[in-house]
Amino acid sequence: MVTYMREHHKVSIRQGCKAVSLPRSTYSYRKKPKDDQLIIDELLALTGKHPAIGFWQCYHRLRAMGRPWNHKRVYRVYTALRLNIRRRAKKRLPARAKQQLFQPEGPNEVWSLDFIHDSLWDGRTFRMLNVIDDYNRQVLWIETDTSLPAPRVIRVLENLKESRGLPEMIRVDNGPEFISRKLDLWCKDNNLTLAFIQPGKPTQNAYVERLNGSIRSELLNAYIFKTLSEVREKTQQWKYDYNHNRPHKSLGYKTPVELLP
Repeated sequence: MVTYMREHHKVSIRQGCKAVSLPRSTYSYRKKPKDDQLIIDELLALTGKHPAIGFWQCYHRLRAMGRPWNHKRVYRVYTALRLNIRRRAKKRLPARAKQQLFQPEGPNEVWSLDFIHDSLWDGRTFRMLNVIDDYNRQVLWIETDTSLPAPRVIRVLENLKESRGLPEMIRVDNGPEFISRKLDLWCKDNNLTLAFIQPGKPTQNAYVERLNGSIRSELLNAYIFKTLSEVREKTQQWKYDYNHNRPHKSLGYKTPVELLP
C-alpha cells in the first residue's frame, strides 16, 4: 500500500506509513536468506564419517570444533537433511532390583574386558577383545583376530602393563578365556584382582557392554570388511576418534582423554 501511494500520489515513505499506521522499520525490513551451507557441509561430513551417530553427538562434536551455532539452528538443518536416525521403541521391562556399578575415582583403578564377534564379507568369523578404563571410558586396547584364547588375553595385558601399568582390578564375565587357570595365575603374579560378574548379569559390566554397542553400531554394522587388516585399520581409526574427539554424555560431554590428570 505504501509503495502504491509513493508511485501514484507522490507521498513520502514517512507520510505513507503514517497514513496506514505502519512502522517505517517494518516497511524497510527485507528478509535475509538463510545461509546454512557451512552447517550442511559439516553435518554431512560428520554423518558420512560416523553413520550411526545422532543429533546430539553431531551437535557436541561441532561445539568441540569451535562452531558457534546453537542447537536449535543445527537441529533445523539436521532434520531438513533428513538425517534423523530411526530407532525401534524399547519394550517396557518389569521392575527389577538394580545393582550399583562401582565408579572408580581415578584412572587405572578398574578395567573392564569383553569379547564381541562378527564376520567378514566371505563369511569367516573374527573376534574382538575390548579393554576399557572404567574411570573415563577410555578404550585402551582392541585386539582383533579369528581366535583369541587366554594366552592372547595375557599378551594384551602385558602390552598394556608396559605402556601404562596395570589396574588394581579387572572386571570380566564368565567366558572360558577369563576363567582359565593361566589368566588366574598371571593375575595373582601381578597382584591384580580378577572380579567376575554374576552369570546372566551383563549390566554388572555395563561400561564395556556400552562400548561393545558403540563398536557394533558405528563400526561393524557401518562397513563391509573383506580382510582382518581392514578391520584392524578401521578399528584403530575409530578408537582414536572415540578417545580424542567423541563427547560422552556420561562424562559431561567431554572426551575420555580430557579427564586424564
